[in-house]
Amino acid sequence: MTTSPRVVIIGAGIVGCSLADELTARGWTDVTVLEQGPLPAPGGSTSHAPGLVFRTSPSKTLSAFATYTVEKFGALEVDGLPCFDAVGGLELATTEERWAELHRRAGYAASWGIRGELVSAARCKELWPLLDESKVLGGFHTPDDGLARAVLACRAQRERAESRGARFLERHTVTGIERADGRVTGVVTDRGVFPADHVVSAAGFWGPVIGRMAGVDVPLLPLAHQYAKTRPLPELAGADDERAEASRPILRFQDRDLYFREHADRIGIGSYAHRPLPVDPFTVPSYDEAAVMPSSLAFTPEDFAPSWEDCRELLPALAGSEIEEGFNGVFSFTPDGMPLLGEARSLRGFWLAEAVWVTHSAGAAKAVAEWMVDGRPAVDVHACDLTRFEDAQRSPAYVHDRGARQFVEVYDVLHPLQPMAEPRPLRVSPFHTRQRELGAYFLEGGGWERPHWYEANAPLVEGITVPERDAWSARYWSPIAAAEARATREKVALFDMTPLRRLEVTGPGALAFLQRMTTNNLAKKPGAVTYTLLLDESGGIRSDLTVARLAEDRFQIGANTRADEDWLLRHAPADVHVRDITSGTCCVGVWGPLARALVQPLTRDDFSHRGFGYFRAKETYLGHVPVTAMRLSYVGELGWELYTSADLGLRLWDTLWEAGQEHGVIAAGRSAFNSLRLEKGYRSWGHDMTTEHTPYEAGVGFAVRMDKGDFLGRTALERAGEPRRRLTPLLLDDPAAVVLGKEPVYVDGRPAGYVTSASYGYTLGRCVAYAWLPPLAAGSAVHIEYIGEKVPATVADEPLFDPDMSRIRR
Repeated sequence: MTTSPRVVIIGAGIVGCSLADELTARGWTDVTVLEQGPLPAPGGSTSHAPGLVFRTSPSKTLSAFATYTVEKFGALEVDGLPCFDAVGGLELATTEERWAELHRRAGYAASWGIRGELVSAARCKELWPLLDESKVLGGFHTPDDGLARAVLACRAQRERAESRGARFLERHTVTGIERADGRVTGVVTDRGVFPADHVVSAAGFWGPVIGRMAGVDVPLLPLAHQYAKTRPLPELAGADDERAEASRPILRFQDRDLYFREHADRIGIGSYAHRPLPVDPFTVPSYDEAAVMPSSLAFTPEDFAPSWEDCRELLPALAGSEIEEGFNGVFSFTPDGMPLLGEARSLRGFWLAEAVWVTHSAGAAKAVAEWMVDGRPAVDVHACDLTRFEDAQRSPAYVHDRGARQFVEVYDVLHPLQPMAEPRPLRVSPFHTRQRELGAYFLEGGGWERPHWYEANAPLVEGITVPERDAWSARYWSPIAAAEARATREKVALFDMTPLRRLEVTGPGALAFLQRMTTNNLAKKPGAVTYTLLLDESGGIRSDLTVARLAEDRFQIGANTRADEDWLLRHAPADVHVRDITSGTCCVGVWGPLARALVQPLTRDDFSHRGFGYFRAKETYLGHVPVTAMRLSYVGELGWELYTSADLGLRLWDTLWEAGQEHGVIAAGRSAFNSLRLEKGYRSWGHDMTTEHTPYEAGVGFAVRMDKGDFLGRTALERAGEPRRRLTPLLLDDPAAVVLGKEPVYVDGRPAGYVTSASYGYTLGRCVAYAWLPPLAAGSAVHIEYIGEKVPATVADEPLFDPDMSRIRR
């Protein structure tokens, strides 16, 4: 007889109740949910949540979470009352900028399979008769969105979980987390100790408090958000369905950071327009000490006053009304606005399910339950993984500043490349000073300052025909990128690759360990470099890596995120050591047909094609600088990645720059880099492929060696059938057209997939887009919807550029 693991969930809000239901449905029935407040409304964020569920998001993962929430809650009832009212959602545009944004949101909806349509101002008025139609340009209507009755949904799921064996204990305040040998063993409360094999913190804005007890960092900031209700309005009197609190769609007035929902004959108004109001989770009063409940703070009318004027301007029926009641409700924000999910490696068996709003609650709980029971979620959650933040992004100051900024920007129109404003600069490569001297235009990623182009290259644009761009795609872009791409194809360029994560794996068991963890054959002589994949047990792509064998028992790995290091450390045996060496090292990519002419005079080693072949590595010197040189190219040209220690980085740059003057060397940025790599068909993990995709679907099956022996994910690949979708290269038919990514792709007039990565291919004279689509023959015609316009494109053969690899292998 199989014994169910003992699970203790801390928090009986919407996430804790959803998780208890999902776990018990999967056979893990020894579940105890501890709650410090009284049930059914214990006083956390769930107890006051207005229950809005809008599914459309730029994040495919969040949209999937919200879609499951709608499906699940829509099937639940308590005492004849539904747990979800599908009243729909209506987002308004009162500016041209917002109207364009709603077109993009309609595109996201089509990409993720969500029903929605753009509607006229007149239709908005039909859906919400109280609107001043003259203020509205149009709207985005999603008829299947609606209102979750969060407390009822908690009760429905709690009762189902209890029927399967779970228990819910109210008035139990957690005071400690017990552990032994790196694993969680129990939860200490003011009413006793509860042994556990797994503990899940679903404590909401108290997450940092529970995390501190476990010695686990929980980077979230609780903030207060204003919510008010009007007096009864005659216009809303006499609802047809007494069970329904609302009959009209949830209304978003994002141009003023406002939303509206009905409460029978009153209107509830939520505002993000006020100053950030951070809350210290360590000083929040207990349920019995709170004036109303711990998550409900006193309303601050002075903060709401400007929003009230905006409300009455949009809804003239409010002119004669007043705010009858209000409160400042506390809930959680993270530095990037995404949830915190997953198991802490520092304390095995301790899980986070934090910073999850009602909108995403059931979907996030399902993902965590799958993770715990099956070893992986069915949807890609890398953007929610608790390991995703760098150490520099975990300081209390950073979490506070970025969390507060997430509150301010919650309804802002944000470009996908838009960098944070503060704190910058945070992380810079050793080349930063030289980059600034060359007029680098920096964007930010993972805290790193990343040059996207250099103003010093502006004169090189002369003579290059670059199509004009629309205002949206022209943001954070410059035609200088075209000049940098051409210089790379024709001469030689230096690319700062320092933000690429670097790991060192050493020890007598290193080779056997990496062979077991990755898909390609790494049993090669020192000096070999191999492109390979990390898979999960189901054959999904966790990451792609370049692995250089520098000695018998020493490997340098080019990885993607902190999750790669975490994954390897979780599996590493005692005789293997995994170390992140990124911050102590740096990297320059030297690429272009003149790369050898630049580098060879700087070293006594043979850098000829015969002496230094493709996908080989050497430890050598360039001038006075010791480097690890790897003959790799992510841009499809001859060249090397050159690694050295951070203290010698500036000397390496200067050495290369001086030697390159006679060859016309330039510094080139990520904008050109992205264009070049897409022309070559090189994938970007996290964008083009994730755990939701197998190597054969993603077009990287060449990195799988089924004859090398066993490796993680091998069994799943053996069982995989023919791919029903593929990562497909598209060329836009119009030489002037561009798309940016996440747009829906239409086949025979119907949405069939979505774009992952896109960039103008300056060598090809066309925009290149990769998309997940059903298998299509080269030459097939499709359409990509870009801001409401159907842009024709054609399925292409790959690689689009240099198919015989002659430029790289010369």
